[in-house]
Amino acid sequence: FGIESLSFCKHIEFIKKYEDKLEVYANLDVIGDPAATFRNQITMERAGLRPLPTFHYGEDVSWLKKYLSKGYEYIALGGMVPISNTNLLPWLDETFVNHLTDSKGMPIVKVHGFGMTSFRLMLRYPWYSVDSTSWIITGRTGGVYVPAYRGGEFIYSVPPYKVTVSNRSPNSAVDPDHIEAMPKNVRKVVELYIEQKGYALGKSEWVEMPASYELQDNEKWLGKKPDREKAGKGMIERVLEPGLSNDYRKRDELNIIYFADLEKSIPEWPWPFILKKKKRGFGIG
Repeated sequence: FGIESLSFCKHIEFIKKYEDKLEVYANLDVIGDPAATFRNQITMERAGLRPLPTFHYGEDVSWLKKYLSKGYEYIALGGMVPISNTNLLPWLDETFVNHLTDSKGMPIVKVHGFGMTSFRLMLRYPWYSVDSTSWIITGRTGGVYVPAYRGGEFIYSVPPYKVTVSNRSPNSAVDPDHIEAMPKNVRKVVELYIEQKGYALGKSEWVEMPASYELQDNEKWLGKKPDREKAGKGMIERVLEPGLSNDYRKRDELNIIYFADLEKSIPEWPWPFILKKKKRGFGIG
């Protein structure tokens, strides 16, 4: 309890110190304990702060109703990261339809989605904001997001493709998501997007060098540097043309650009969420 109290105090102190630079900040929530989350909310408010209240997946809806009844205009939904889309979909449908939107489907409060990594769910609901680290993870594991391509243009109304471009990715020749293994017509579309955004795939070569070798500016050891004392040898990557295949920072940049374009494509908030009823049978006639 002492450590948790100390962390909570530091959380409050940090926000107070930088409050003039913060537009939005969250309550220190306790996933699995809505009562503790609510107590933290009240404690922070008594300290003169206005944190974002959070309602978690699996909690009794009475806690959400409590936040709504208190007049909060901006509420977060959390605890969704480990939950499958199969389970999240009906929960989010019910939450938005019955509690967060009016009879016409218009949002009655701003809603933030913590850890909202699913593009399908991100595009389905009228979120005011979401956060995710998927763009970093995707870039650091060798991938970039590429929007769907229809009718001669890139569109953002459907989930993107995640294309592996790193030249260090294992099984690149047989991985269907790696650009090197894609059919020519598909690769052409990926290359078109990359070119339109001002990037290039890049090019590298690999050379075996002794441990005593001094790296040049455009070189890096492939894996762990060999032991100099054992007179070992290792492979170096020599970057001939910098690009997405050999620089994770460029992949990060392109992924940020994708999300910026996605944001521009989404209707200006607020927009309605209308839950379509499923048709019986095969929908014929």
